[in-house]
Amino acid sequence: MSIADEPGRISRMRAKAEELEQAAERATDPKERQRLRDKARRLSDQSEQERGMTGGNADPV
Repeated sequence: MSIADEPGRISRMRAKAEELEQAAERATDPKERQRLRDKARRLSDQSEQERGMTGGNADPV
């Protein structure tokens, strides 16, 4: 995958994380809700990490 593909990939990861979070809010089973939230968090964290590696808008602390 080229660097040019990264922004689109990261955007898709973030969108998927949002979908999972919304699904978690609709879930009635507490274990399923937690599983979906955990997966959404992992995906969101991964997209943030990759965004930083590709020179995204992350502000240095």
